[in-house]
Amino acid sequence: MSLAEATPELHLPDHDRAFLGHPKGLGYLSLVEGCERFSYYSMQTLLVLYMVKYLLLPEHIGKVAGLSWLAVHWYGASGQALSSAIFGDYTALVYLTPILGGIIADRWIGRRAALVTGALVMALGHFLMAFEGSFLFALLALVIGVGLFKGNIAGQVGELYKDGDLRRATAFQIFYIAIQLAVIGAPLIAGTLGEKVGWHWGFGCAGVVMVLGLLVYLKAGPYLPADNRPKRGAARVPNPPLTRTDWLRIAAVFLLVPAMALGLIINNQIFNAYLVWADAQFGLTFFGVTVPTSWMITLDATFSFVTLVGVTAFWEWYGKRRREPDELSKMIIGGVFMVGGALCLVMAAATQGQGKIGLFWPVMFHLLNSIGFGNVLPVSLALFTRLAPKAITATVIGIYYLAFFAANKLVGIIGGWYSTMDTVHFWLLHVATTATALVAFVLFKLFLAPRLLGDARTEDAALG
Repeated sequence: MSLAEATPELHLPDHDRAFLGHPKGLGYLSLVEGCERFSYYSMQTLLVLYMVKYLLLPEHIGKVAGLSWLAVHWYGASGQALSSAIFGDYTALVYLTPILGGIIADRWIGRRAALVTGALVMALGHFLMAFEGSFLFALLALVIGVGLFKGNIAGQVGELYKDGDLRRATAFQIFYIAIQLAVIGAPLIAGTLGEKVGWHWGFGCAGVVMVLGLLVYLKAGPYLPADNRPKRGAARVPNPPLTRTDWLRIAAVFLLVPAMALGLIINNQIFNAYLVWADAQFGLTFFGVTVPTSWMITLDATFSFVTLVGVTAFWEWYGKRRREPDELSKMIIGGVFMVGGALCLVMAAATQGQGKIGLFWPVMFHLLNSIGFGNVLPVSLALFTRLAPKAITATVIGIYYLAFFAANKLVGIIGGWYSTMDTVHFWLLHVATTATALVAFVLFKLFLAPRLLGDARTEDAALG
């Protein structure tokens, strides 16, 4: 059954190409996601540096409600290890709660109400970060807000397209381009405000941008897929029962989650131990001026943006001349590049002399990792929306974010080893996790994909 048949009130215009050859709703959703990601990455960029250089110092930690107790009784750690553990738990939880957010949207309040509520709660969390005493309450608000927001916006992107429309994968790459623009801007604006003016200025900036994103979303209503909330007084159209193939696809989703988690560790460690390493060991002084360490995130985001645009354009060009690879093939290609990027960090640590680390190997890491990023993250999200039974799309997107939950939890644990582990071995461990993910993608492609994924090109041709 097609998406339009499962939800008769939803209209999918076959020839809506008003935004870069895509539906106009994609432009609005990309802008909204860009605002949300700006606020999130402002927080994520500043969080570890804020804790290590300010909040966890003896003269400040006692001012935060409940933090001293957590440090002693829950984490049993202090300093860099404590900051890594908090970072890992926070970033893990913001990718766990989208499952609950997807269920709430699918079964009760609908996507739009869930997303609007999530945006409001996130904005509250960012504003609470402006007061150090409410630090833990701010983290809790952000965890809840992201859970309600994240899966429900990605699901709407997928629903702009009919089954088999190959524009879906490209749409998610455009969607990720908006994210990368936000990640470029977040360290430059909020990061610089936080490091140079005051930590709370950076966090407050994130809250303002989140509110702007909510206003854009409210304006975009006419161009978005119809909401899945039942109308008052009307009987809800029952979802079709899940078929045997649907259950096999759900099983495949769960099998892909741990592979994705291992592949994400190296990318997500950029915001944790990598930043601490860069702050202490990278040569960031140019012509007598030391640039903020958070600008390494801007460097990474710039590479990610440029390479994502390049990767998207390349596959568009390639697809007009030859058969375009499917999602898993692109993920395998991306995995190769991400392994190469991880090896660059090993080289940076292994070749360090008595002075600071030059930026050649870090730059090569960001370049190769970003090429891999462009072929793995947006494409994997498109793959999950393709695998998802239409009746539970938001829930499956929430399951997709389990990979980020697991990856960030591991990032927090592994990042805590940075201060006690040999640096070369520390980054070799990340090479191993990335290579394991690559092998898993290959095995999935060889043994499961032929049974679960049909040929999208045939259906796409019918769309004209």
